[in-house]
Amino acid sequence: MKWVRPDDAAYDETRKLFNAMIDRHPAVIAQCADAADVADALAHAAANGLDVAVRAGGHSVAGMSTNEGGLVVDVRPMKSIAVNPEARTVTVGAGVTWGEFDRATQEHGLASTGGRASTTGVAGFTLGGGSGWLERSYGFACDNLVSVDLVTAAGDRVTASARENPELFWALHGGGGNFGVATSFTFGLHELGPTVHAGIMLWRGEEAADLSRAYRDLAQAAPDAVGSALVFLTAPPEPFVPEDMVGKPAVGLAYLYAGDPAAGAEQAAPFRDLDPAVDLVGDMNYADFQCMIDDPPDLYHYWSAEYHDALPDAALDVIVDAARHLPGPYSQHLVARWGGAVAGPAAAQTPLQNRGAQWVTHPYGMEATAAASEEAKAWVKKFRRDIAPYATGGVWLNFVGDEGRDRVRAAFGEDNYARLARVKREFDPGNVFRGNQNILPAAS
Repeated sequence: MKWVRPDDAAYDETRKLFNAMIDRHPAVIAQCADAADVADALAHAAANGLDVAVRAGGHSVAGMSTNEGGLVVDVRPMKSIAVNPEARTVTVGAGVTWGEFDRATQEHGLASTGGRASTTGVAGFTLGGGSGWLERSYGFACDNLVSVDLVTAAGDRVTASARENPELFWALHGGGGNFGVATSFTFGLHELGPTVHAGIMLWRGEEAADLSRAYRDLAQAAPDAVGSALVFLTAPPEPFVPEDMVGKPAVGLAYLYAGDPAAGAEQAAPFRDLDPAVDLVGDMNYADFQCMIDDPPDLYHYWSAEYHDALPDAALDVIVDAARHLPGPYSQHLVARWGGAVAGPAAAQTPLQNRGAQWVTHPYGMEATAAASEEAKAWVKKFRRDIAPYATGGVWLNFVGDEGRDRVRAAFGEDNYARLARVKREFDPGNVFRGNQNILPAAS
């Protein structure tokens, strides 16, 4: 175990998070190499009255990977990856990122639903549910879990699976880091890649209204193997972007076909017929596609999200109007198609509510300065107000910041929340793990 304190030369770099908006100073960061280190770190926190946060990838937009004046259990040193091609499983340490996961499993032509950004940590992403491009084919990341090893607040090491601690296993399918510090995960894998038909297309912003309608209709008719999202953005200064588009509003399509590349090309044809100004969709390496929309570092982030059963033209008008008022060159607005395996049989086996939603809208307020981020935050909140008549009220907690207890309950519904609270009472009755989208322990 390595203890990193404020007087350590590595402290500032070690405490730094993905979201520059979060600038907190823990009293100590415990860089844990195994479960024994985690148990020691938790014992140290209890003995010294320190609040506990758990860090893996550090992508929590709400900053729940750290705290002020407490102890951070940093599991990033846990980088083990063991692929079993015959069983189609992989066991990974809690510090593994999705980029590392994908590179390892793709050596065997295998994959599981992973993050849309390669630097996202496997741990927090999966415990929160795990929405990614493969979800319409294979469900969320949590749907592919075989087992999870974790250390409880009392320092006990437990395994959760369908047969061992099944209630805890259920809770870990979206209940987040409320129940312990996960140290390893075993996932089931699917045959995919290494070559897939995938990539991005780009249109000029003045086409946004027509494109939003065309995308809705095409994505709704597409088979489950098509994972896609429409993204409203400012065209970046990349070599593949025409000079006259750079710095102006644009509309992008992210596309992935989970299957034979030739079939993927056939399914991409209707989108291609919309005549994009930029077409980078083609046969490519799956792990490379997973890195295509990685966010640049050091930005100030404020995100939110809403679920939708349908997107009528009036809802699309609200989305397009918000896109016309992006607060700066980094902010984006995403419309993702759900359905397929998201709403399949696995949905009933998780605490996550509203998995039958067909669409997700996801405004990303991302700016380069703290001052600009305030405008981005106001833009996100305005969109939520404007889109409310067309939203289900459900929410994906990995997509949002700290929006209060009502939003936590909305993610699970009252019955599932009550069941989660009972699991919380069993494994963390003192609510040691409260630096998260918190579930309170049920009353005795």
